[in-house]
Amino acid sequence: MRRLPVLPTVIVALAVAAMVALGIWQLQRLDWKEGLLAQYSANEHKPPIPFPARPDRSALFRRAYGRCAGPVDFHKEGAGRYGFRVVAHCRGTEDTPPMFVQLGITRDPEQKVGWPGGPVSGFISHAPDHRSVIGQIFDDTPKALMLVADTPPDGLAANPPADLSAVPNNHFAYAIQWFIFAALAVVIYALAIIRRNRSVLAGSGGDR
Repeated sequence: MRRLPVLPTVIVALAVAAMVALGIWQLQRLDWKEGLLAQYSANEHKPPIPFPARPDRSALFRRAYGRCAGPVDFHKEGAGRYGFRVVAHCRGTEDTPPMFVQLGITRDPEQKVGWPGGPVSGFISHAPDHRSVIGQIFDDTPKALMLVADTPPDGLAANPPADLSAVPNNHFAYAIQWFIFAALAVVIYALAIIRRNRSVLAGSGGDR
């Protein structure tokens, strides 16, 4: 029996171990995400709370109320088939925290909004976050929260209702992918070794 080449074998073994570890990590993330989804589902049936002064992921999908102390600015975010979400960034006061409010949706990217602020109620979501996926890995700053308003101001269509299915939960599929990659790496390396050994044997036979 011929010996395996040391360096390539070590490299492949480390790669396979890393892929298996990533698969296990994704399964752990699956348990974590299912716990969060259960909490979010329960939040939909809890009584309203004041809009949180600080980011708190456990409050997502809970109904809340607040007061917008005059929008600092409006901006629009893509909303897929709905067009654009109109988001107001409200300044804070001594009694109210700064907050983002998703007022409603529009098809017109140039539409002007004259909402002056005031009381608002709805459900809690994450505010738009323009950090890249890589950026979020290296920046653990919590995502800001946003109140998705129940009633839009004049000129805007109502926001879509809260939708738990929009929360991604692909961890099981990712885990299976990593395990498949690990298995394929082992199979490909084994086939490469078999082919190498056959070539060596064929070469040795030709020298006789």
